[in-house]
Parts: sequence; structure tokens; C-alpha cells
Amino acid sequence: MAEKDEDAATGTPGGRRRVLTAVALLAVVTVLALCCWKWLPGVYAWLSSPGAVHALVAEHPVLSRLAIVGMNALQIMLAFLPGEPVELASGYAFGFWEGTILCMAASALASSAIFFAVRRWGWRLVGVFFDRSHLERFSWLHNARRLELVMLVVFLIPGTPKDFLTYFAGLTDMRYAPVLAITTLGRIPSIVTSTVAASAFGSGNYGVALGSVAVAVLLVAVGGLAYKRFEASVRE
Repeated sequence: MAEKDEDAATGTPGGRRRVLTAVALLAVVTVLALCCWKWLPGVYAWLSSPGAVHALVAEHPVLSRLAIVGMNALQIMLAFLPGEPVELASGYAFGFWEGTILCMAASALASSAIFFAVRRWGWRLVGVFFDRSHLERFSWLHNARRLELVMLVVFLIPGTPKDFLTYFAGLTDMRYAPVLAITTLGRIPSIVTSTVAASAFGSGNYGVALGSVAVAVLLVAVGGLAYKRFEASVRE
């Protein structure tokens, strides 16, 4: 029995994939840990100096902006990555207004790529990042009247899983233009709170930075309650 269990764990294609995935994950974690041990103190010291960051941006005006847009877009497409660090970096390096615009541009690019990719590959692509339970959780959206309006409301509520909803929109009958508008404009509250906090911190306005973080936390808490009530009302 023990031998059969071992064969089932490692002898089948699925078992081998799990083992290889675990080994690859361990290797990645080890490399990241070594990199952090070697370079993180220096990176932290550099980031703690807003002047040094702004000097680098001024020295590479085009490349720095392309890099932040690319990282932000990649974070949205790789839905398991958190978006707040990149949004904070945008506000810290480029200030509130430009940081917000760069985040919005990245959101538009990533949302467009996701929409057309999901239309091409459907659940085969969505399933790479999300479990079926996510789809079942939002299945009520398929039957909601005025789907675009409902999606916009859900997107505007802080704390909702926007990355999944961006993929989910491609599984619906929604047209590209409304999806692009919803997935881009609906991220504004999250982006603004992040870029305001980071920009204020970089400028030394620590009171504004802490206030922005407090507002963001409050919005997420209130948004979670509001979403539950909204979902219940739509289901009825």
C-alpha cells in the first residue's frame, strides 16, 4: 500500500508535476532569500532617500516610466501578485498626479490584454490563476440586469477582488469598451489612496501619509460590508 501511495504521488504525470513545482518553488524562495540577504539593506537605504530616487528618475526619464508601467501591468496580469507595492512605488517616485496616471495607463494595458486573451482561451487561461470557487462566487453577475453598471459598482468598492473580476469580465458577453472603462476607472480609489500616501511620505508629509493609510483601511472595511449588502440585494 505504501508503495502504491508513493507511485501515486510521484509516478503519475500529475504527481511529477507537483514534485517539480515544489522543487521550483523552493529554488525560487531560496534565490529570493539570498538576494534579499545580500542586496536588501542597500536597496532599503537607497529607497529611504527620496532625493536619490528622484535623481534616478530624472536621469532615466523614459526608461523609469516604462519600467513602472510594465511592472504594474505585469502585476495585474499575474493576478496572484499584490498591486499595492507597485502603486506605492509609483507615487513615491513620480508624485501623486503622474504616479496615478502611470498606474491608470498600466491598468488599461493589462485589462486590454487580459480581455482579449480570455476571449481567446476562456477558462483554460482563467483557471491558471483562479479556482472554480471564484467563478461560482460571482456567477450571479451573469444574470444581473445592466451587467456593466453592476460590475462598475463592484469594482468601485474597495476590497473586492479586482484582478479576478478583470479576468471574469472576459467570460461574459460584455463589450470591450465598457470592460476597459470599468476595469480602469474602477481602480481609481485604490490607486489614489496608495499614490497619495507614498507621495506624501516621500515629501516628508508623514501626517498626510498616515491619514491616507487610515482612510484606505477604513474604505476596505466599509467596502467589504457594503459589498455584502449589495450582493445580497442584487441576488434578490
